[in-house]
Amino acid sequence: MTEKSAVFISVIIPTYNRPDQLEICLNSLSELDYPRDAWEVIIVDDGGHSPLDKITAKFKSQLDISLLRQANAGPAAARNTGAHKARGELLAFTDDDCKPAKNWLKIMASHYQKTPERIIGGKTVNRLKKNLYSAASQYIVDIVYRHYNTHKDDARFFASNNIAVPKNLYHKVGGFTETFRTSEDRELCDRWRFKGYKLTYAPEAIILHAHELSFFSFCKQHFNYGRGAWQYHRLRADRGSGKFQNDINFHSNISNWLLYPFSKEPVFRGLLLMFIFILWQIANAAGFFWEAFSSIKSKISSPSAKEEV
Repeated sequence: MTEKSAVFISVIIPTYNRPDQLEICLNSLSELDYPRDAWEVIIVDDGGHSPLDKITAKFKSQLDISLLRQANAGPAAARNTGAHKARGELLAFTDDDCKPAKNWLKIMASHYQKTPERIIGGKTVNRLKKNLYSAASQYIVDIVYRHYNTHKDDARFFASNNIAVPKNLYHKVGGFTETFRTSEDRELCDRWRFKGYKLTYAPEAIILHAHELSFFSFCKQHFNYGRGAWQYHRLRADRGSGKFQNDINFHSNISNWLLYPFSKEPVFRGLLLMFIFILWQIANAAGFFWEAFSSIKSKISSPSAKEEV
């Protein structure tokens, strides 16, 4: 790809109180193999406590980088803020705890040029191999991709830490839904398909992910994912873009998720991961029903509901 033919890309990174991870991410971006005048980096500080100016200043000579700030509103809102300022025709999203492979943008641009009306999703690889909870969290993503992205040219879901979206269509479909604090990527992918567009899975576009997790942070993460799942299914039902049955099939297919670690790990580590997977299902279900109960309770106690009664 020559500089003249290169697609101009905006790399958008939401960040919140993780300056060290952000610096590692920016360092990896500075090593990308893509024409220097054909892409920019937009950092969106989502109301973090530590100023990031000194970190971004280190990369001014290597990257076309800008730093935006907003009051804390969540990653969906931060990505939208970055997208509104972006100059690129293609928006590439990643997170502050990620390290893209050197050919990441080249691969995204290549797919975009072939199919310019699609979301392109890459593959994420866990960098923290020794952390069982981080490994389990990544395996869960792999299992989800196995279920929903069987056909690469008719994929259904991508995580937002490794996607590229045509800017014109991103704004046309409304970007990320800012009321979502989790599952915003899932909702965008579903709405994208509902609007008649498609998704392409490009596993050769690799991001290395380093999300340090403990027992408690893992449970919290997947409890919150469960809460997001309730919001997602409620919104999805309102617009008629799909059925809940497919998710029931996913969770009930025990051979797909419970036995998966044994195909990747030694037996003892596989057993440990299996128990963490069970923990994932419990935390996810707890978050889902917690959000459902909270939603019903809120409706009952709302002034409009009382007036109807």
